Amino acid sequence: MNPGLQIRVERLATDQRTLIEQLHIVIPAGCIHTLMGPSGCGKSTLLAAVCGTLDAALEFDGAVLLDGQPVHNLAPQLRRIGILFQDDLLFAHMNVLENLLFALPRGARAQRAASALQALEDVEMQDFLHADPATLSGGQRARVALARALLAQPRALLLDEPFSRLDTSLRQRMRTLVFQLVARRNIPALLVTHDMDDVADPQRLTVWSP
Repeated sequence: MNPGLQIRVERLATDQRTLIEQLHIVIPAGCIHTLMGPSGCGKSTLLAAVCGTLDAALEFDGAVLLDGQPVHNLAPQLRRIGILFQDDLLFAHMNVLENLLFALPRGARAQRAASALQALEDVEMQDFLHADPATLSGGQRARVALARALLAQPRALLLDEPFSRLDTSLRQRMRTLVFQLVARRNIPALLVTHDMDDVADPQRLTVWSP
């Protein structure tokens, strides 16, 4: 078994043009690989292909392997690949706890609530269990979104510019938090960004230029 995430792209394309081709990324467990490139070059589209939400009108010729096993033919919910966007996407009609419970499978509520509380403790938000998302700051909402993404126990994590809408001080804190949690959970992560300051490891950096 090869622990980690492997992404092989022979061709990723729309019906009009090729976005990415001949790209191979290997991400060991507990590591973060950064993918950079100009806007519109296909970075977010690649993340959709990896997690299984690629639009049917797009073409993906390649493979996605988790711990040595192919997952690119599985439905998204079976891949167990989490994704964190630049928008937190919290449900406005639910409080923080309800947002987190949404990410958990059905089961005993007490056990599910305990898992949600532990996830909030991991991101230092345990005092906001019953808070309305509208009352939270941008950084707090980002941490709740991170907790929700990790609650599903993903085998890999995709990060689509998750720090871009935070101010400078919050951005650095979120970077540190995400990087620590990826290492602690020992999962591979692929980070898409435009900011060199987001790069966790310069040795694990791909700059794609079409």
